[in-house]
Amino acid sequence: MDRTLKAFSLILSYPTPELQRAMPEIGGVLVADSRITAAGRRALRPLLETLSIGDIYTLQETYVALFDRSRTLSLNLFEHVHGESRDRGGAMVSLVEMYRDAGYEPATSELPDHLPVLLEFLATRPFAEAQDTLADAAHILEALNARLVRRESGYGAVFAALLQLSGAKADKAAVAELLEEPEVDPDDLEALDKVWEETEVRFGPDPNAGCPQVRDMLSRMETPITPEPASHAAE
Repeated sequence: MDRTLKAFSLILSYPTPELQRAMPEIGGVLVADSRITAAGRRALRPLLETLSIGDIYTLQETYVALFDRSRTLSLNLFEHVHGESRDRGGAMVSLVEMYRDAGYEPATSELPDHLPVLLEFLATRPFAEAQDTLADAAHILEALNARLVRRESGYGAVFAALLQLSGAKADKAAVAELLEEPEVDPDDLEALDKVWEETEVRFGPDPNAGCPQVRDMLSRMETPITPEPASHAAE
């Protein structure tokens, strides 16, 4: 079990009193992981502290406003690639098959492409496989980081750290394309309704849906990845 990936899975989940009680252990795991730079570990501290001692209702409201009411900050990865199109259904079927072939059954009602679910799965895989999968999603991680930094949200540090773990540099053109999508005020319910009026997701059989290997799970994103030299320099 990769405890760091498991820790990030928990941090990106809906805040609960149980999560708050576990934060000292979660924080200890993250600050001890030298795969994340010293600067990256420091950047995580404000969020770790907030999740540890913040008012639980405020934390929950903030989480919903960020990740549930904003399509551009959705934690469902295929949302950023396929939207609500039929293609997303086929990708989802393949992802579920991959989980099951590895003996993994998510104990959640979230969709299989939900990032906390994916991270929990990757925590059970060899790190090289997990790293390749994160690299495939590098442009999404970078776009989410950029949007969260704009909002001065501590959650941005999580995506920056995941990008470090991926060992990849996000394709600038792909990131720019994602950032072109306009953001909607989470309190503007009418505007939110218009954004979510899309084609229904269909999870029926897809003739092109196979059982991909972990490395190919996000291959539908079709974005070039440039690996960065390994560096764990501490400051």
